[in-house]
Amino acid sequence: MKLLLLLCLMDCFLAIAQTSSGTFNVLNYGAMADGISDDSKAFMAAWKAACSFTGGVKLLIPKGTYLVGPVKFDGPCRNVSSITVSMEGYMKASTNLSKYVSGDDWIQFGWVHHLTLTGGGTFDGQGALSWPFNECSKTEKCRVLPSSIKFVYTEHTVMNSIKSLNSKFFHIVLLGCKNFWGSNIVAQAPSDSPNTDGFHIERSLGVNIYNSVITTGDDCISIGQSNEQVVISGITCGPGHGISVGSLGRYENEGDVKGLLIKDCTLSGTANGLRIKTWKNSPGKSSVSNLTFQNIILNSVANPIIIDQAYCPYADCSSKVPSLVSIRDIIFSDIRGTSTTPVAVTLKCSSGVPCENVNLHDVHLRYVGGSPTIAECLNVQATYSGTQLPLPCN
Repeated sequence: MKLLLLLCLMDCFLAIAQTSSGTFNVLNYGAMADGISDDSKAFMAAWKAACSFTGGVKLLIPKGTYLVGPVKFDGPCRNVSSITVSMEGYMKASTNLSKYVSGDDWIQFGWVHHLTLTGGGTFDGQGALSWPFNECSKTEKCRVLPSSIKFVYTEHTVMNSIKSLNSKFFHIVLLGCKNFWGSNIVAQAPSDSPNTDGFHIERSLGVNIYNSVITTGDDCISIGQSNEQVVISGITCGPGHGISVGSLGRYENEGDVKGLLIKDCTLSGTANGLRIKTWKNSPGKSSVSNLTFQNIILNSVANPIIIDQAYCPYADCSSKVPSLVSIRDIIFSDIRGTSTTPVAVTLKCSSGVPCENVNLHDVHLRYVGGSPTIAECLNVQATYSGTQLPLPCN
């Protein structure tokens, strides 16, 4: 009895010491870390205490297996100067979709500044049981499944040394973020998993993602509307659908995309390589400008370079209205590798707003089938310099 009391007192003293130092351990707030018990309440209690602290804080998730979700780590944390979430454990998402109300994702970090998510831990979305319920590739009227990790209106955010497995929908989402740095990220899902984009970026400014490995069933990185000053570098991608700007122009009043640099990446076995896609019947005007794709290796990639302004994934795409998204000042420089289709370069732009100033410099793409690769162009003002394989089409 005395020993039990002593152990309890030691735990209490440890919890007080950690709290006074600004470290908040989820185990001290009731997390069981057995992979069976729902630890959501413990995580939220630890976050609430950390968010109420003054100064720099650490939310510690030690090694262990945690069943969690959905949870929202939201601010503002008014007196906190910085928050480090040290995720060292293995976190599993609930597979019960009824727990995720409409619009909810699994793990959300929102309205906080100077957040760092690190620790070498794993977020397992356990998406395999949910993928059969994804109808979004077939119809517009579908229930969107939860994404795994979502950053909403955060500023000065760092994410590094984190692994995301088998997301139900997107792995990592940035929405309305400013100054985000992501590195040494691993995102993995099977090649046939639907809509499991590695990163999806939307309405964000100053995003840097580098030195990461993404293997998914959809885009390794998708860059949506209203983004500016985005740098993607050192990405190993494949399988998946490649690196995509878009799709854009699906909704009214979308913001412009400008100032993108995608460089020093390797794509292998992907369904597309470097892609810009806009909806063929876009209801409003927006633009894509000042994009550079530089020093990219493409290994056995279908559609290595593609601009598609007649994008529509559904069976009924009968609209004859051209895309109103303008595309201009695009550079493809030092792009090399192999294509699994004869058409290695596709520049098919809108008759409503033809593409302007698309420059291809030192492009060398061979067809794995042995015959020469070809290029196809429509409604585009293109210039060429240096090596050109395939030969220019205009």
